[in-house]
This record gives sequence, structure tokens and C-alpha cells, in this order.
Amino acid sequence: MTSDDARAAELREALVAELVAGGHIKTAAVEAAFRAVPRHMFAPDATLEKAYALDIVEVKQDEHGVLTSTMSAPQIQALQLEQAQIQPGMRVLEIGSGGYNAALISEIVGPEGQVTTMDIDPDVTSRARQFLDSAGYSQVRVVTADAEHGCEDHAPYDGILVTVGAWDVPPAWRKQLAKGGKLIVPLRMKGVTRSLALERTNDHLVSVSEGECGFVKMQGSGAHDEHLWLLRGKTIGLRFDDGNLDDPHQLDGVLATKPAATWSGVTVLRPEPFPNLPLWMLTALPGFCKLSVDTSEGDPGLAVEPGGRWFPWATVEGDSFAYLSCRPVSEGVVEFGAHGYGPHGAQVAKSIVEQVQVWDRDYRDRPGPDFAVWPFDTPDEMLPAGAVITKRHTRVTIAWPEAAESARDQVAPPPTQ
Repeated sequence: MTSDDARAAELREALVAELVAGGHIKTAAVEAAFRAVPRHMFAPDATLEKAYALDIVEVKQDEHGVLTSTMSAPQIQALQLEQAQIQPGMRVLEIGSGGYNAALISEIVGPEGQVTTMDIDPDVTSRARQFLDSAGYSQVRVVTADAEHGCEDHAPYDGILVTVGAWDVPPAWRKQLAKGGKLIVPLRMKGVTRSLALERTNDHLVSVSEGECGFVKMQGSGAHDEHLWLLRGKTIGLRFDDGNLDDPHQLDGVLATKPAATWSGVTVLRPEPFPNLPLWMLTALPGFCKLSVDTSEGDPGLAVEPGGRWFPWATVEGDSFAYLSCRPVSEGVVEFGAHGYGPHGAQVAKSIVEQVQVWDRDYRDRPGPDFAVWPFDTPDEMLPAGAVITKRHTRVTIAWPEAAESARDQVAPPPTQ
């Protein structure tokens, strides 16, 4: 064994220990896979330390410098593998290739199982084929194709793991899923992504678990571009992922108005996670969108209290908008609030604060919502109570426990102004 091999083995053991301690790895099968697969062999351009860090490894960028392919962070790979509940002998399709994750899956399904990994980019699949062969996983099938149509040749699959950010769930994925199988997909809903573990129930899919994640966006037929409305040069804008503004010109010059701030009385510790807050906001605020800010050239000039910060979650009401923010109230503790711009900025900021208070009262310490994915032509009366997001192929429902009816009343209309 060379010194590099010894160092790689040491880093791999340290990574597994960190993933187990952090609760990312929960089962013996996933732990064994992470111990077995040499992650660095799938990232030859990265240092050993970078290959085994809790971070992505960049693989490819487009002509604009936007990442189009990465090796996902190991904690996200562990999340999806645990969600999939893969067993020996299963047939699994991975959408979004790179090689390493397919090798992990191959370790779990064993010699009696079958793994197919696919990607639309021939450069990516070529690298994946090379790395898999070098690492001893030549049995994994590598397919170059548009994943919008799945991979019918080797279907049905006991598990389909999508490792690119998807805006929708095409019919082929549901059709190629075996009875009792799981579809793991990082689904983007109004700009907020969650890894959903979906199971078939009659004509639709129901989520049995969800987790925070981030992935590069899907290419090909499944690609979906957000609507970006710039408010100040190319520095500050609003992104609408589902829905759009009827008249974005109402916001022309809005940042020249005096900002208005309002505060919720809801506090969190600085390191405290609050993953359900943006989910609640997107279901409760019809004009929900993402605040897009480029800080590469310094302070963008958005209003924020000393020692506070802004968050990328905003909402629009006609000629005004507001975004979630926070301010320090004591050592290590911050209070949620909102800053609004425009003639009715104070009113829009108040709308955000009111929903923060509802979240704090009703959902902060409770399980998250129930997600389901229905065919596009499902009539309203067949859908469960809750928020409805209509996409190209499907209608996604988000229902919060014990408050589904009130949520639906607030969000049934699409976010138009």
C-alpha cells in the first residue's frame, strides 16, 4: 500500500465516522458501502482532502461558469441512499451520473442486483464509465440519454434515485417504478428543494420522507428556467420558479423607496436550523419567490439591521415586495422580521412576519408537511386539502398537519400579481 492509499483509507474512515456521528448514515448497509468505495478514484482532479470532505466536488461548468455536474456532498448521498432503503438483489436506476454514487448503490445491491446510471452529457458518462471500471464496478450499466424518458430497457426498477435538481416528475419515472419501489427525487417547489422519497399509491406518488438538499439543475427536456426580474442592475432580483408576475414593471424603481422593517418576536439561536419555515412561507404567501443577490462586488445595499442578515425568501404584492430578515437580540440569539420596499412595503413585510408567527405557533416543533405528486389532469376535487403547485406533468400538493384547510384557502391561486 502506498502512502497515498494509506492516507485515502484514513480519510475514508474519518468521513464514515463523521457521517455516522452526524446521523446521516443510519444503516449498516449504507455504512459498509461508504467504507468500501474509494471516493477519491471518482474525483482524480481533487486533492484527497477535498475528495473526502463534507462538500461537493466540482466536475464540469458551462460556458458561463455555471456548474452543470458535480460529485454530490457525501451527506446528501447518504441521505438519498437511506431514503431509498435499497436491499440486496434490487434493480436501481440512478439519474445523474458521476460514478461514485452508482458504485455505492452497487455495493448495497450486491452481485445479484443491477445498477444503471444515466446522464444526458456524454462527457459525464464517459468519465463515469472510466472511473467505475478503474474502481472495479464494471458491472454497472452507464447510459447516455435524456432522463426525461427514464431508461425503459432495464425497467422496472425497485429504486430510482435522481441526483440532479428536478422541477417536475415526468410520467416515465412513475411508470418505470416497480410495485413497492421508491423514487428519490430532489424536487424544486417555488424555488425550495427537498429530497422526497416517493411511493406509488394508485395513480399518484406519496412522499414517505423528505430532507434538505441541493443539486445542479436538470438539463434536457426536463430543464426549467426560473423567471428572473432584476430590480437593481444584475445585482438584485426576484426569481419565480412556479408562477410569475403579471406586470413586473409595477416594481420598477422599487429599491429607490425607503425600506420598512417589522419584527415578529420569534427568536432562534444562530446555529439553529429551521427547514420548515421556507416551506410554510411558500404555501402561505401567494407571491412567494426567491430573493437573488450577487455579493461578488461587495455590499448590495439591501436594508438590514446591524449584526443581522437577509434571507433569500421573499414575497410580492402588486407594486411592493419584502424579504425575510433577522436582527440580533442577545448573545447568539436573533429575531425574525422582514424588510419591505415599495408603496406598500410595510404591509408586505407584515404579511411575512404574520406567517413567521404562525409557523412558530403551529409548525416549528412539529413534523413537516405531507407531499404528494399527482397527474397533471387530476381535478381539484380529487386533491387533498393543502397547497397545490401545478407543473408541466404533475400537480404537487403540500398539506400541513391540523391546518390543511386554512393553508389551502391561503394558497390555492397561483402567484400572480
